[in-house]
Amino acid sequence: MPAGTLYRGREGMWSWVAHRVTGVLIFFFLFVHVLDTALVRVSPEAYDDVVATYKTPIVALLEYGLVAAILFHALNGLRVIAVDFWSKGPRFQKQMLWSVVSIWIVLMAGAVYPVLNHAYLELFGK
Repeated sequence: MPAGTLYRGREGMWSWVAHRVTGVLIFFFLFVHVLDTALVRVSPEAYDDVVATYKTPIVALLEYGLVAAILFHALNGLRVIAVDFWSKGPRFQKQMLWSVVSIWIVLMAGAVYPVLNHAYLELFGK
């Protein structure tokens, strides 16, 4: 076994990459959210226009992606905490990752209707 690394470029490394990518995506969402909310002080009409663009089906898909990123980041963060602070965590990190992915898939399947329902109604009528 090579010394100096815990993940050795397998599932753990991919979860590390996914954790960083989802963290950056969440950061950019928060940045845009602060900017568009601040727009209400500058021009309420411009703010209304921006909010109107958020009601499109494309943005609904982006919202679903945001839910996916936040949920994966949160679940994987709990796994990272377990790996770091539980004495047996490194030994079970692969099983915990697949548990996180399984839970994430189930929760994302459950999020399809609540998140994408308004986009469906927008496209196909009420």
